Amino acid sequence: MYRDYLPEKFIQHMQELLGDEFEEFLASYDEEPASGLRVNPMKVSFERFGELYKKLERVPWAEGGFYVQTEEGESAPSKHPYYHAGLYYLQEPSAMAPGALLPVTQGCRVLDLCAAPGGKSTQIGARLAGSGILVSNDISASRARALLKNIELFGIGNVLILSESPDKLATVFSGYFDRIIIDAPCSGEGMFRKVHAVAKNWEQYGSAYYADLQKQIIPHAIEMLAPGGIMIYSTCTFSPLEDEDSLDLILKEHPEMHVIAFPEADRLFGEVGFVRAGNIKGRSYPEEISNAARLFPHKIKGEGHFVALLQKDGSPADGADGSLSVGAQEPASRTTAFKNVYDASVRKRHRDIPDSAFDFLEKVGFRIAADKLYVKSGFLSLDPDPDIPFGAEKLRTLRRGLLLGEIRKDRFEPSQALACAMPAGAYPNTVDFPADSDDVIRYLKCETICVNGENAKAEDGYVLVCTDGFPLGWARKKDDTLKNRYLPGWRMM
Repeated sequence: MYRDYLPEKFIQHMQELLGDEFEEFLASYDEEPASGLRVNPMKVSFERFGELYKKLERVPWAEGGFYVQTEEGESAPSKHPYYHAGLYYLQEPSAMAPGALLPVTQGCRVLDLCAAPGGKSTQIGARLAGSGILVSNDISASRARALLKNIELFGIGNVLILSESPDKLATVFSGYFDRIIIDAPCSGEGMFRKVHAVAKNWEQYGSAYYADLQKQIIPHAIEMLAPGGIMIYSTCTFSPLEDEDSLDLILKEHPEMHVIAFPEADRLFGEVGFVRAGNIKGRSYPEEISNAARLFPHKIKGEGHFVALLQKDGSPADGADGSLSVGAQEPASRTTAFKNVYDASVRKRHRDIPDSAFDFLEKVGFRIAADKLYVKSGFLSLDPDPDIPFGAEKLRTLRRGLLLGEIRKDRFEPSQALACAMPAGAYPNTVDFPADSDDVIRYLKCETICVNGENAKAEDGYVLVCTDGFPLGWARKKDDTLKNRYLPGWRMM
């Protein structure tokens, strides 16, 4: 079925690569590609999500990853209100591997270098659970805007979202990051079954074009990695030119870098079905490259991928000890019992922030430190906690920290990002619609809504609109009418 889209040259290439396994590989292209979603543990526990969706099968290499199948008559996961509440991210199962296999401890400084559309950034951001800092970058401004939406939808605030070239980033962040993700631009051979148009692009550019592009990116990433830091390199291609050859070049030109074993490597290469890299007919590679892995669609339930962990010589910084653990423990939920208090002295120090903003933030049930507040171009934001190197302010920045809202004269209007960052129960004035109600769909389509019953008891003014207790966005209530404040650019179509 899907093999009809495969270029003849690619078929020959895979036949040489796989030998006796080629027919089994080719047969996998007669099967439907797997779809997946990854749960956001900052908003809902894996256990609770399993209660909401009882028919899900776990992805064995990604904690919180599930296979999904939409049965006839069911709405697509992208149309469900829980998706718009940021409870999960839709992601191809194999693409979950790099973000799951990168060892991340809370407090780490992490760079996602080629981050759009945001799958790996949302995965890492959830694992950081508000600690450390996540710098997410994509050189394409349009792709970076999609990245921004997905990060804000997930409720991640300890971020710096950039749109810069790797060489320019390296001038600011030399030796700064404890962890780096390079999901490198590649020829996309592993995605031919799922995205047929990629095959045409492959015929036009081939592997050599992308291998040269990777050579330009990798040295700058290594420069930005701190001593003892760990980098994950991944592609969605089978090409040795873009995979093993890229690792081989790193080892030759950067002797301080080493390909290291994955946490739980025996399980991954055994029961899970990952295949060790480096065993390429007619080619010889250093032994350590066998620590890297290929994901083949005839070995696992997912598309093609390549993943390698590399570590830099040196002693890691405090809070980034380099210890390896697969997957992600569920971050502790942010407390909803915190009380923000901004007294007269605080308000006097921040003359550019009106009382209406402070009055609003005092109602928010998670900590918003006054010394981290800043106003730029009329927007009020919460700066990330860790110090960001001098010079970062000159980079093309889409977001620095959590956008709290907009200041218009003396009025404060809370942002969509703030609503998404709200833990359940963190704002006292709410209306709540069941996920299967018409009203929640009308809200997501930016329509005005009339409320009744318990929802009519909410106070006039700003209300946090929720579905089954999970925040979606804002509205202004007047009597029994909700004037919609859902972000128009996020509107459900």
